[in-house]
Amino acid sequence: MLSRRSFLSTAAAGSALIGSRSVAPVMAATGRSSYSHAELEWKVKRHDFAGLTKHDLPTPNLVLDKDAFDKNLQTMASHCKEHGIGLRSHVKVHRSPEIGMLQIKSGAHGLCCATISECEIMMDAGAPGILWTCQPVGPNKFSRILALIKKDPTFMFAVEDPIIVDQLEAFAAAEKVTFNVVVDNDIGIGRQGVMPGTEGLELSQRVMKAKHLRLGGLMGYSGAASHAKGWKHRSEVSNDQVGRLMESVRLCRKAGIPVEIVTGGSTGSYNIDSQRKDGLTELQAGSYALMDSNYYHIGSQDGSESYNDFGIALTVLTTVISKHYPKKVSVDAGNKSMTQPTDMVKGRPDLRVERAGAEYGRILWDEADPEPKLGDQFDIVLSNLDMSVNCFDRMFVCKGDQVVDVYTVLARSGPSQH
Repeated sequence: MLSRRSFLSTAAAGSALIGSRSVAPVMAATGRSSYSHAELEWKVKRHDFAGLTKHDLPTPNLVLDKDAFDKNLQTMASHCKEHGIGLRSHVKVHRSPEIGMLQIKSGAHGLCCATISECEIMMDAGAPGILWTCQPVGPNKFSRILALIKKDPTFMFAVEDPIIVDQLEAFAAAEKVTFNVVVDNDIGIGRQGVMPGTEGLELSQRVMKAKHLRLGGLMGYSGAASHAKGWKHRSEVSNDQVGRLMESVRLCRKAGIPVEIVTGGSTGSYNIDSQRKDGLTELQAGSYALMDSNYYHIGSQDGSESYNDFGIALTVLTTVISKHYPKKVSVDAGNKSMTQPTDMVKGRPDLRVERAGAEYGRILWDEADPEPKLGDQFDIVLSNLDMSVNCFDRMFVCKGDQVVDVYTVLARSGPSQH
């Protein structure tokens, strides 16, 4: 009977006999045994990563560069501390309790969540200062915010409609609790929120009159500022939109309404919003921890066309599984990994990404050095982390090629429906 090592060596030698095409060994002899799927899963379960590298992992899979990730957390935390602005990191990008708690440990005073399930999972992990950046509507959401406020009296959520404010007041009175809320202002996204100014004031006054609601502050977010290209242009967009939020803040304070929290901002505008004297008290940045290719192209304050404030930490590891055509190969990261043409191949600007189906993607080139070969592995820099992360259950954390940890992706879309 062949040992696994003998089998790998035989397979590698056999690959050289496949036609005259230049290919990499599909199973290269590495001088050590590989791991079966069952063995790998057992090592993960035991948290035993000795000898495990990223190249032992099944593909496609999420890989987190620990050095880049740690540096990103420290960069944002240090910036906020230096400029005297709070950081309530958003978790909608990673949905991982391990990462959420590391954001807290690095300096964030709380977390923002996009879904109620994210709130539940982060609170179960021990995260303080959770803000649900959405308005609860319907009995399911009402029952869940009740459970959260009973577990942590500092839990907050957004409101943006007088009907919901009145329903919340009646519900809170019946349950003998007090809900903490922030009034959401639409400062440019056109999705939700009251109009800044008079509407923002009027809804804030309605909250203040409610006996079982406490106004924590005002919120306003717009993605237009986050991804505006060029730091000067991004500054203009962000200052304009934060200015709309501040109109509501000024009217509230003039009317004698205390506004403790003014929350918003993003990874793209963090070093703009933190410099306003009459602006946000805290940032809701989230993408800074992992980064994606969309941010890569927005430009930096120093004039660079690329956004170099934070490093690319999260990628999808994929394998070349077919090579039959000139200047293109197929990989196993396709639509189910949410790969798309705006993705990049890490460290290989000569290669391009293209969709090819549910389980397939393509890598193309005009001139490549070296050319991708069958069995090669590449790290795909994702365009939309929110969507791609939602396709996976975990991230493999690596220092170089060595796997050192696994972070779970618990707050995916599925749990929000149970």
